[in-house]
Amino acid sequence: MMSLWRDLRRHLQPERLRRLLHAMVEIYSPSGKEGDIQLFLETILRQGGWQVLREVVDEERFNLRCVPTGTEPDFYLVGHVDTVPDWELQEQGPVERNGMLHGLGAADMKAGCAAMVEAFLVLAEHFPAERRPAAGLLLVVGEEEDGAGSTAFLEQRRPAWVVIGEPTGLTACCAHYGYLEAVLTTRGRRSHASLPEHGHNAVEAMLRTLLYLGRAPLLRRADHGLVYSIREMNSSRAGFVIPDRCETWIDLHLPPHMSPAEPINALRRRLAAAGRQLSELDLEIAFPWSSQGYDLGIDHWPAHCLREVLPELSRPVRFGAFRSHSDGNLFFEQGCRPLLLGPGALETAHTPEEQVPLQEVTDAAALYLALCLAAPVKDEAQPSISMRE
Repeated sequence: MMSLWRDLRRHLQPERLRRLLHAMVEIYSPSGKEGDIQLFLETILRQGGWQVLREVVDEERFNLRCVPTGTEPDFYLVGHVDTVPDWELQEQGPVERNGMLHGLGAADMKAGCAAMVEAFLVLAEHFPAERRPAAGLLLVVGEEEDGAGSTAFLEQRRPAWVVIGEPTGLTACCAHYGYLEAVLTTRGRRSHASLPEHGHNAVEAMLRTLLYLGRAPLLRRADHGLVYSIREMNSSRAGFVIPDRCETWIDLHLPPHMSPAEPINALRRRLAAAGRQLSELDLEIAFPWSSQGYDLGIDHWPAHCLREVLPELSRPVRFGAFRSHSDGNLFFEQGCRPLLLGPGALETAHTPEEQVPLQEVTDAAALYLALCLAAPVKDEAQPSISMRE
């Protein structure tokens, strides 16, 4: 595999990849509005020699899937083409400076998608359709909202392995944090804003609750590794009055070994105690989303492959845990083994400073190419890999 990979790696085209990533970042594609970028990528892949399959997600959205002729691979490269919305309605197109590409979605995760497409273009250029490696490419929609694209794919297929191109700085994340979303709602009594003594302020009740909750032993990151953040707070808006309702959304990222049941039970106990200590507290809690974390270890074929190729790219061999929620949780829950590996840093994702080093994008394409070549063959009848004469 290594000699073949070294040969193919020379055929990667960094300038073509750079132009592709520029064009992808130029296309605004928040969750729910991925049509333009999927049409663009479909054209690129078809022109590059792939049969591209559309898989319907809903009436207006579809995933893109490329597989070798006549086979269903047990390994996929997976990328999501959607981004978070540009809430500030500012220009978030591509800006390149000092070897970095800046722009909405540059790291999360259009860079990973572009690198996967470049790897697949090289495969199409050097292998006849019936002799390509046993690897598929899946470009999904909806990851930033509810994972609709991956959910639709998993209703039909369960590959043994997937590599998802989330921004990890090319650290191989064989472990993944779990995720829990909590919604707190406090209710009060409305009164004129100049007469607060006649009402009960739901915002003040929420603030007291959050201060009490924040001192819960489970939320001490140094002790338990759980990551707790208050994401959003809003109250009833009815003019010049004391608010009678307040809602807060909380994110909890759970270490790979922690079951969501543990923080759910701990939060319920803590909030029950808050009800006994805070006067007139009318509080509800709901958990609309939870996902189990996982740890795949580092003794498997993708890890062995990366140990061989990363040093040839002058990259350190690093394994870690992905701390955010991703489609990896969905794949794991359906029996797949997801490894997260991609260019860029999670620290800048979803921010105005989002960026990705272009050299990392090129190296990611080389890594994806190696993983495709190393992927085990699911069906023994699959033809052996042979390049074009």
